[in-house]
Amino acid sequence: MTVHIYNTLTRKKDPFTSIETGKVKMYVCGMTVYSDAHIGHARTYVAFDVIRRYFEYKGYTVFYVQNITDVDDKIIAAAHKQGVDPLVYSQRFTDRCLTDLDTLGVQRADLYPKASEAIPEMIQMIEQIIQNGYGYVADGDVYFSVESFSDYGKLSGQNIAEMKKGARIEPGEQKRNPLDFALWKKAKPGEPVWSSPWGPGRPGWHIECSAMSCSILGPTFDIHGGGMDLQFPHHENEVAQAEAATGQQFARCWMHIGLLTINGEKMSKSIGNIINIKDLLQSWDAEVLRMFFAQAHYRSPPDFSEKALADVEKGRERLYRVKERLQEHAKAISPQNPSLAMLQETEKKYLTTIKEFQEEFEAAMDDDFNTPKAFASLFEFVNKSNRFFEQHPTPNPELCRHALGVYLKIGLVLTVFQPQTHTPLKKESEVTSVLQELLRSYGTIIDSPTMDALLQALLEARQDARKKKDYKTADDIRKKLESLGFEIQDTAHGSVWRKK
Repeated sequence: MTVHIYNTLTRKKDPFTSIETGKVKMYVCGMTVYSDAHIGHARTYVAFDVIRRYFEYKGYTVFYVQNITDVDDKIIAAAHKQGVDPLVYSQRFTDRCLTDLDTLGVQRADLYPKASEAIPEMIQMIEQIIQNGYGYVADGDVYFSVESFSDYGKLSGQNIAEMKKGARIEPGEQKRNPLDFALWKKAKPGEPVWSSPWGPGRPGWHIECSAMSCSILGPTFDIHGGGMDLQFPHHENEVAQAEAATGQQFARCWMHIGLLTINGEKMSKSIGNIINIKDLLQSWDAEVLRMFFAQAHYRSPPDFSEKALADVEKGRERLYRVKERLQEHAKAISPQNPSLAMLQETEKKYLTTIKEFQEEFEAAMDDDFNTPKAFASLFEFVNKSNRFFEQHPTPNPELCRHALGVYLKIGLVLTVFQPQTHTPLKKESEVTSVLQELLRSYGTIIDSPTMDALLQALLEARQDARKKKDYKTADDIRKKLESLGFEIQDTAHGSVWRKK
């Protein structure tokens, strides 16, 4: 069957046909790297990981591009606060954010282009926009003229006349119209600066994705995606910029991920309910988190809670019990009944069950990647398998090998049954026990230790090693503490630790 996808651009489910036969070109808006990756990021990138995996399951080759915004107002402000160069700061958080997603078990994209490395492509696109009559220069800034682009609003359904009500030009802006947006910003003190035909400055936020996606995937490609919050103005502006520059359709299909809530509330820094991925992985297995996100339909707004994770963990145990039983039966040797051609009647029914399970899974995923139904088919197969085992304590090994192959293949699309990348330490007492054992390995024992005392003793052991020029031991301590979720910072007053 053909995959049908809800296309934000057409506002209906469209049959998916790739531009290039057998290949999917997909661009997903990536992270603005001014802080650690949080569970909102996890929600988006697990969803697109599942989508990518299913295309591959269907036999497509997927070329998946996810940008890194490393030039941005928030990055500049955060870097100045710490007294470091903005690009050095953003590189640090690029590494941290991608490592967090690695630990979560999200497959890496094929390419992570950075805004700072695509300035020539952005300048070229801006020049084309101006040349085609859609942009203008104003005292070193360059703006996109929204009213000149007749299709503006076609992605988000926004009406220009309605948008103009209440819109205003901020002090210092040289816009002709309050709806116009910046393509290029003239240089300001303390900001990263690049040369351009309009003077020194830096790109606006929206132009980076238009320029990078077109330069890498071509002016027209298959799928563009991101969080629901990016639909307007970011994605709307991307469409306008790209099509104004090239005169061709930009992305053919637009996919938007439903935004996460936490215990019924919107995730927000002002509320203080943002949860970083690395913090959550101190308490929960990565696979449990992936299953929680994957079980929600990508367009729905899942509500995150500890109770929801606990429910997912119970379901995961059921999945693994059947996996283990299939593996055990598949190992058996049965010369009297070695092949699928020699099955008892009830075993033939189970063979039909396996076929129906795969068909139900594919029907669910072909229908706009309906992962709730896909997981329902997975758990129904678990129920039917358990009933089959009750009837057949020693089932045909070849039948079990076949069932296991299908089960694992489908599970991997839904991010289940991956090799474990992370084992959480759920309680402080467990962390303390690991720290105590680590300190003992360096020849020190503390009676009735607290976690703080153990960490301080390990920092002193590291400092002592450095004084002795035993840099291998010092580096070993640092790496082991980092693996437990602690970051070591060397200051003028000695080393200090903090939780990542």
